[in-house]
Amino acid sequence: MNEELQIIYEKLSFCFETRKFADLRILLLDMEPFDIARFMEDNLDDKDQLRFFRLLPKELASDVFVEIETDIQENLIKAFTDKELKEVVDDMFLDDTVDVIEEMPANVVKRILKNSSPENRKEINALLEYPDDSAGSIMTTEYVSFSASTTVESAFEKIRKTGLNKETIYTCYVTDRKKHLIGVVTVKDMLLADKNELIAHIMEESVVTASTLEDKEQVALKFSNYDYLALPVIDKEGCLVGIVTVDDAVDVIQEEATEDIQKMAAVLPSEKPYLKQSVFSLWKARLPWLLLLMISATFTSMILSSYEEKLAVIGGAVLYAFVPMLMGTAGNAGNQTSVTIIRAIAVGDVQFRDLFRVILKELLVALLVGLTVAVVCFGKLLLIDSLYNDISLRTAIVVSAVLFLSIVMAKLVGCLLPLLAKICKLDPAVVASPFMTTIVDVLSLILYCTIAIAIL
Repeated sequence: MNEELQIIYEKLSFCFETRKFADLRILLLDMEPFDIARFMEDNLDDKDQLRFFRLLPKELASDVFVEIETDIQENLIKAFTDKELKEVVDDMFLDDTVDVIEEMPANVVKRILKNSSPENRKEINALLEYPDDSAGSIMTTEYVSFSASTTVESAFEKIRKTGLNKETIYTCYVTDRKKHLIGVVTVKDMLLADKNELIAHIMEESVVTASTLEDKEQVALKFSNYDYLALPVIDKEGCLVGIVTVDDAVDVIQEEATEDIQKMAAVLPSEKPYLKQSVFSLWKARLPWLLLLMISATFTSMILSSYEEKLAVIGGAVLYAFVPMLMGTAGNAGNQTSVTIIRAIAVGDVQFRDLFRVILKELLVALLVGLTVAVVCFGKLLLIDSLYNDISLRTAIVVSAVLFLSIVMAKLVGCLLPLLAKICKLDPAVVASPFMTTIVDVLSLILYCTIAIAIL
């Protein structure tokens, strides 16, 4: 938190505690809803949160409510009167209402819907029917649209009458009588045009759209690619049914990035912030992959056991000492590549058709990295490790050679696994850590034992 915001928070606390509510409201009017929500969460208990929320100016209340954490939203809804709940819900944009409903228990959802207008209730139910990961689930039906025969002057009149309840008024859409999307026009275009100009003459007919069932992550990427503030969503017939705004796209990108990081760290994804998760939920999220990794380690112990007698003949104690280094280095090399490829897939830089280009590039990188690390390892073995271990020149050559081959192998596996997962319609992030670790460990050990026995 910056120093200026901390000072404002201290003033808010002082005004609230000393019941200087007029001064409190003046401070609140100059603050962003997000900052007010954080103040409520970090500085007030449950009882004071309700009192504080009731002091919010009406024009701020619903915006602040959207930014509050889910558990606090639930507590407020339970404490609200029906009149208070109706005021908050009616002032929220539909997509925000849907987001709140999706996180609430059934009894709270029933009460929210009961206190919504019949028109809003119908649209909310329609939005709730879309799959969770689709564009339809994050869109809002509150947008501005015109017919192509509307004049600029009439368009501005419509914006003045209806714009207050719309998610955005900067980007407007042009539809025919059956609501088919035929163009898009911005307020800038209209401001620079003559007031009697028809919308048909200034609209952009080439429109990038999203379909209702399109993956919301792909929709979010379109905002990055085309620098839009809003993206129209159409159904199978090409009719405009809603829009996705940039704030929702940013939320999707953040959620997906967090989910990918959790999966790559071998943790089951959770939508709750860390401090909001119970010890039991963290245990449940981390345990499955740890058990899987523990069981998969059986393969490495089986490999070592099968080669144990032969390794003992050629100085197994010395060779065993380098197993952690070989497996660790190979695993890190593979993870470097897999994480890079997973991110490239996520942002659309790499597709399965790029498989051979990716393999060639990673092979060249692997050769350079592997050779550099192997040379450094060879010098380390003869200059440092030989001081406390009986390491011959041949042993140093074997270990360095296996390290080189293990890095090359690990990087090839690291680029192949995410792409193969994608083509099999699996999440590439899932293969990044657990499966990468197991596969690379097994292959590294087989290489090490086979080459060591063959040469030594």
